[in-house]
Formats: sequence, C-alpha cells, structure tokens
Amino acid sequence: MASPGKKAFPLRIDPALYAALERSAVADFRSVNAQVEVLLREALAKRGVKVAAGEPAKRGRPPKQEDEA
Repeated sequence: MASPGKKAFPLRIDPALYAALERSAVADFRSVNAQVEVLLREALAKRGVKVAAGEPAKRGRPPKQEDEA
C-alpha cells in the first residue's frame, strides 16, 4: 500500500534492471521504491525539471494518547 500522499502505479520493468536497482538500493540503505524515487528526482534535476520537495517522512512513535475515562 502506498504511503499517504503518494501516487501508486504499476511498473513493468526488465528483471535485470530491477536487480541492478535492488543492488543500488541496498548499497544506499534504501528500499527499491525509495531508490527509484531518488533516481527519478536526480534525472529530472539533471534535465532542469523542477520538482516540488515532498513531505518528509514521519519518524518515531506517535505521541501517547491520554485516556479520558
């Protein structure tokens, strides 16, 4: 399932290219999905296409809710 605010779509990709992406992602301590996103942003920037910065991922535990019983 896609993260909130992210567009999900199917992608057909050559298995050899996927394997290379996977190796690259492992080397950068990322998921394949995150690696694809980084590489796409880099490629677009290289072409001079501006992309708005995405919302940063939320990290850590959510705050505890006080019981109102």
